[in-house]
Amino acid sequence: MPKVKVNDIIVNYDQQGSGEPIVLIPYLAADHACYAFQVAEFSKHFTCISLDPRGAGESDKPEGTYTTELFADDVAAFMNVIGVDQAQIFGLSLATGVGLWLAAKYPEKVKSLSLHGAWTKTEPFLRTVVESWRVLANALGSVHEMTIQGIFPWCLTPDLYAERPDYIESLAAFVRSRPEQPIDAFMRQTQAVLDHDVEAHLGKIKAPTQVTLGQHDMITSKRYADRIAAAIPGTEVTVFEGCSHAVLYEKVEEFNKVTLDFLQRQTGERISVRSIGSIL
Repeated sequence: MPKVKVNDIIVNYDQQGSGEPIVLIPYLAADHACYAFQVAEFSKHFTCISLDPRGAGESDKPEGTYTTELFADDVAAFMNVIGVDQAQIFGLSLATGVGLWLAAKYPEKVKSLSLHGAWTKTEPFLRTVVESWRVLANALGSVHEMTIQGIFPWCLTPDLYAERPDYIESLAAFVRSRPEQPIDAFMRQTQAVLDHDVEAHLGKIKAPTQVTLGQHDMITSKRYADRIAAAIPGTEVTVFEGCSHAVLYEKVEEFNKVTLDFLQRQTGERISVRSIGSIL
């Protein structure tokens, strides 16, 4: 795995495929491997560059205040270091806050935004949920176990647990197989979530933007998608029926088709996509 010096940290990343670049930013507590189901397909068409953000994976985890804006600064500097002038930006949850800051502050670097489970500002409901994860991480003494016991139920539907328990177990095994985030780094990363507010800067974003979410997503519900669509002209919003926050794990094939269609349209290449859920 290559590593490069970015600002004040060493960043670990993975690169697969060939063609125009996509930078994939992980979600909370995750490393670059979290998009394995997407990279397997996307890398047939694009150069997929997946990085471990500050505080996670095999990247450095310095003390200090973490913010979604700082994560965006890291991504911009990372692109400079590896020689990528512009890329399509892709991410789930935490990564969407980073992507929005990146497109607002460094518009020349963002060819498009593909945002999944996006949010613009942490409000009381989301704050309560994230605070509960912080309490659970401390109580369990493990970010892996907190993710499985505390975050999974917010990201996956009850039907998936009932109908595919072996799949849930495989996702849990995958989490446990990755480098575990230290609890202090998790606290710094979640503080960035709690402090997130990019709403005043959405009007600066001109990049073609896609937002997807699950029909039953309570964490980043349609209230946020509506704000993004109102602020960024031409935003494409797709709602996946029967899904929660982590559509990319609940309906892998359908999610990949919808997102790959958007990504390819930014390069002039297109694949056919059947209707999934409602496209607003």
